[in-house]
Amino acid sequence: MSGRLIVFAQALDGKAPPPSVDASPFDPGPVIVAAQEVASLTPGETVELDADLLAFPRRFETAPSGRYAVQVVLDRNHDYARTGRGAGDLLSAVTVLDLPTGGSLSLDTELPMIDAWTLPATAPAHVIVDTQSTRPSIRSFDLHSERLSRFWGRPISMRGYVVLPPDYTPGGRRYPVVYWFHGFGGPTYNLTQSAVRFQQRMTRGKMPPMIWMIPDMTTPTGTSEFVDSVNNGPWDTAFTNELLPHIDRTYRTDARSGARFLTGHSSGGWASLHLQLAHPRLFGGTWSTSPDPVDFHAFIQADLYAPGANVYRSGDGQPLPLVRQGASVSSFETAARTEAVLGAYGGQLTSFDWTFSPRGEDGRPQPMFDRTTGAVDPAVVAYWQAHYDLAAGLARLTPADRRALHGKLHIWVGGSDSNYLDGAVRKFDVVAKAAELDAAVAIVPGRTHFDLYTENGDTFGLLDTIAAQMAASSRGTNSHR
Repeated sequence: MSGRLIVFAQALDGKAPPPSVDASPFDPGPVIVAAQEVASLTPGETVELDADLLAFPRRFETAPSGRYAVQVVLDRNHDYARTGRGAGDLLSAVTVLDLPTGGSLSLDTELPMIDAWTLPATAPAHVIVDTQSTRPSIRSFDLHSERLSRFWGRPISMRGYVVLPPDYTPGGRRYPVVYWFHGFGGPTYNLTQSAVRFQQRMTRGKMPPMIWMIPDMTTPTGTSEFVDSVNNGPWDTAFTNELLPHIDRTYRTDARSGARFLTGHSSGGWASLHLQLAHPRLFGGTWSTSPDPVDFHAFIQADLYAPGANVYRSGDGQPLPLVRQGASVSSFETAARTEAVLGAYGGQLTSFDWTFSPRGEDGRPQPMFDRTTGAVDPAVVAYWQAHYDLAAGLARLTPADRRALHGKLHIWVGGSDSNYLDGAVRKFDVVAKAAELDAAVAIVPGRTHFDLYTENGDTFGLLDTIAAQMAASSRGTNSHR
C-alpha cells in the first residue's frame, strides 16, 4: 500500500492517553504532526519516518522531553487535509512513547470502506434510493462529462442526487428546480443526509414541492466551486452545458430560467453566487449563505491587495486569525502550515490555489501565498482578481447584465461568522449598491457559520424561508423583496 504516512503526538503531562490523537487545520490543538510519502508498503515491512523533515508546529527532536500519546495513519487517498482519516486508511493504536527518543507503532487497523452514495442507517424507511423504481423520492445520478474528460484525458463524471417532490409523477406537472451546493470538507455521503433533509421537509409541508438537485463539488484537489479553472478543468462549462440540460431532459422541471434557482452554503454559497453572476439570464436567482470570500479585500482577515500583503500577519505584525468559535481559535498560519503537513493538496487553503490560481511551470497551481512566511504573491492575486473576485466582477457587468440580475441576488451571513466571512459580504454589499444592483444582503447579528440556518428553534428553518421565496419568485411574484 502507498500513501501519506502521518504521525500525531500529544504531550500527556501526567494524563491518561486519549482514545485517538488527531489534528485539523481548523482546530489543530496541542498536537505535533509530521508526515512523509511512502510507496508499496507490504505486510510485515518496516518503514522509518523522519519526524523532523516535515513537521508542525515543531520538529519532534525539539519537542519538550516527556511522555506522549502517539498515533500514526497511512492516508491512502491523500484526502486527509479535506476529510481526515477515512475509508481504506490504515492506522495504529494510540501508543505512549518517550519523545524525542521515538519508538515503533504498528499499522494494524484498516478503516472499513463505505459506499459514499448509500443512505445512512438513520434514514427513514420510506425514503427510497433506487434508480430502477418508477416512483423514487431520491435518485442518484452519474453523468459522464465530455468536457471534463477531455481536459483530464480520462473519464470524469458529475455525480450527485436529485430529490423529487412527494407528488411527483411521470407525465405530471412540472416543478421549479433548485441547485444546492455543499460546503468544503466532510465525506461524500454527507450529501445523502442533505437529500433526506429536503425530502422530509417537503413531505411534512415545511417546504413547497420543488425538484432539488445536489451536485457533488468534491475533487481530489478540494472543491471545484463549479468554475472554469486552468488547474481543475471546465467545471462551469460542464455544469451549464451538460448537467443542466441532462436534468431538464430527465425530470419534469420547469425549464424557464425564472424557475431555475441556486443556493448553497460556505463554498457552496460562493459557487451559487458565482454561477448567478456568470450567467445572469440562465438562473432565476441565487440564495447564497455564508459564502467563501466574495471580495478579496477581505480574504478572511487579510486584504490581498494591500502593499506587502501577508495572510499570516497584519500590518502591525499581529497574527491574523482564521477561525473564531468559542475557545477554539486557529490562526491563518497555524491552519496553513498544519494543512501543508497533512497533504500536498485537498485542503481548504490549497483548494483555493487549485481553483483560482494560474498554472505554474511545474504544472501545478501557483500558490497565492508563501506557506512559510505568509507573503502574498501580487501577480497571482492579480490573476485571482481578474477571474474570481466576485465583487470586482460586478464592475465588469454590462448594463444589460445588471438589469438581468435585478432582484436575483440574496445573501445571508452571520455577523459572527466562524471564518470571518461576513467582512467580505459587507464589502460586496457596498460594491453592489454602488453598481445599483438590487441585492438583498442580510447580516444576521450573533450568528456563526454553523447556526445561521436556525429559525424559530428549527436548526434548518432558513431552508423553509429560502424555498418559500424561490416558489414565490417562480410564480412571478416579488413578495419576498
